[in-house]
Amino acid sequence: MTEHLIHVDRIVAGYVPGVNILNGATLELDDGELIGIIGPNGAGKSTMLKALFGLIKISEGTVSYRGEDVTGQKANTLVSKGIGYVPQINNVFPSLTIRENLEMGGYQRKSGVDGMIDQVVEIFPRLGERIDNRAGSLSGGERQMLAMGRALMMEPSVLLLDEPSAGLSPVLQDAVFERVKLVNDTGVSIIMVEQNAARCLQICDRGYVLDQGHNAYTGTGEELLHDPKVIELYLGTLAKAR
Repeated sequence: MTEHLIHVDRIVAGYVPGVNILNGATLELDDGELIGIIGPNGAGKSTMLKALFGLIKISEGTVSYRGEDVTGQKANTLVSKGIGYVPQINNVFPSLTIRENLEMGGYQRKSGVDGMIDQVVEIFPRLGERIDNRAGSLSGGERQMLAMGRALMMEPSVLLLDEPSAGLSPVLQDAVFERVKLVNDTGVSIIMVEQNAARCLQICDRGYVLDQGHNAYTGTGEELLHDPKVIELYLGTLAKAR
């Protein structure tokens, strides 16, 4: 039996005791994969990432990482094990410079911070051009790239991305998706939650459609992108957008 990098087994979780947002959701991530999670508002997409990252309590089910049960472990512990997380909002320190933000991302490193900053700005050249500018001066797209770059400072095996294109113009969305794919191409496995379902499915290896806290559909990105039921129920005008 193949051991998955991450295995989420029928987890039940929510923000208020007795009120569950996730109701038996499952997920598997293998080395090098880019996984997309889509679905309607309130389906539990962001809750899934927060549960994986130890930010909300899981009342049932388990989360395994490289075969180890990490259910409920604290976020800082998961970071040290190789899992990074980029929240949708409040994901940079606006009063700090780009360099200082990246240094904060590497706070658990014992050495090699400057070298890792160099690697990050190779992926995100715009950050290198403005390395001493305050993060508060960045555009929305640049902030998302800085947030991803900061998470990469610990050289994670897995990156959890919560709505990286939220609130961005179509041009900036495309730029962010291109960088997500580039990060994945460096060998970082990614689980990405996205409202822009069509664009997400175009770049991901496999996708999960969540609805009311459980798996409604799973398949490759290409399969879900062209599934008539998925288009009808979850993707809206996708057929016209292709």
